[in-house]
This record gives sequence, structure tokens and C-alpha cells, in this order.
Amino acid sequence: MELNELINKISTLRVREGLSARELSFRIGKNESYINRLEYRKNFEPSFSVINDILEACNSSLEEFFYYDMNQYKVDKEILELLKTTPENKKKAIIELLKK
Repeated sequence: MELNELINKISTLRVREGLSARELSFRIGKNESYINRLEYRKNFEPSFSVINDILEACNSSLEEFFYYDMNQYKVDKEILELLKTTPENKKKAIIELLKK
């Protein structure tokens, strides 16, 4: 994942959780301008540890963060969970329905 995409995803999570950049900075134990500097691409990259702290503060997981579309993650995950207990014949019917 490129740095710009990583930063955009961090910003998306922060906004989704209703956190200001300052509040998120404090929640991860950084100075009040840390997230602002990160989001405005002030020539530094967050460490994996900081990304983990951000995800925790934003009630997210690594799986969700690195999912191809974070906005679809919860819906897709729910569908996959439902499919685990779906009988084979119904799975085939669902596939045919989705192909139309």
C-alpha cells in the first residue's frame, strides 16, 4: 500500500469515528498536531506500532484497514459469515442470482 493510500485510510477512519485530528493524536499518545502533520503529508511515515494504535483508537482492525474497500468491509464480512452456514444448493443459487 502506498503512503498516500495509507494516510487517506487513516483519515477516513478518524472521520468515521467522529474524532478530530487533535483528539486522535492524544488518544494514541502523540502531541496534538501529530495526526494533522501526518494527514497533510509533512514528510514522515507512521510506524506499524502507531498504525496499530490508530486502529485501536478508531475501533478498527488490521483486516478492515487493509481490506480493498473499508466502506464495504462490514457488509462483506457479514455476507461471508452467513455463507458459512448456507447449504451448498443455496450457495449455488446465490451464485446464479449474482451472475444475472
